[in-house]
Amino acid sequence: MTNLKSICVYCGSSFGHDTVYLDAARSVGRLIGEAGLSLVYGGGSVGLMGAVAKSALDHGAQVTGIIPEFLEQREVMLHEVNDLIVTRDMHERKKLMFQKSDAFVALPGGIGTLEEVVEMMTWAQLGQHRKPVLLANINSFWSPLLQLIDHMRNEAFIRPEQDVPYLVTEDIDSIIPMLEKACLQRQVSEALEAPAGLENF
Repeated sequence: MTNLKSICVYCGSSFGHDTVYLDAARSVGRLIGEAGLSLVYGGGSVGLMGAVAKSALDHGAQVTGIIPEFLEQREVMLHEVNDLIVTRDMHERKKLMFQKSDAFVALPGGIGTLEEVVEMMTWAQLGQHRKPVLLANINSFWSPLLQLIDHMRNEAFIRPEQDVPYLVTEDIDSIIPMLEKACLQRQVSEALEAPAGLENF
């Protein structure tokens, strides 16, 4: 049994042009609920973030929304969630989202989504956590980022001994099994290695 209990989903506060993004967000929320897991997300009711939260709620998931006070109106807080936390700023929001989550999934989104998931990848690269980070490459949305990471690696700005850890899938149904497998591998590794120096922010 893995220690995967809660999944943080990063995604856009818009829907995007293609309805496949909305379908994916709703499916992720449904799968989280059906698996008996909890959702941690940005606290808004608009765009893909609202869709994933509402779907998770509809399928029985415990949902925690974390939103900074300056975005309460812009992203229209979803008051129906089980736990709604209003933070002073983005830094506090991201810290709490990290602390309350066992894994991270990035659905399509904008600069904010990109910044959030890359920060989790960076922290993992620097040895600050071993929680899995997964890019849901819906409609090849994250392919340009993957190409950029390959370019960084080829140009020797990402060293082999300090590679960027992340998972990628185009199949929504494979997200939770991949995260469960990664969490189990982490448990086994930590049990064998008893690693030191990992911090819980």
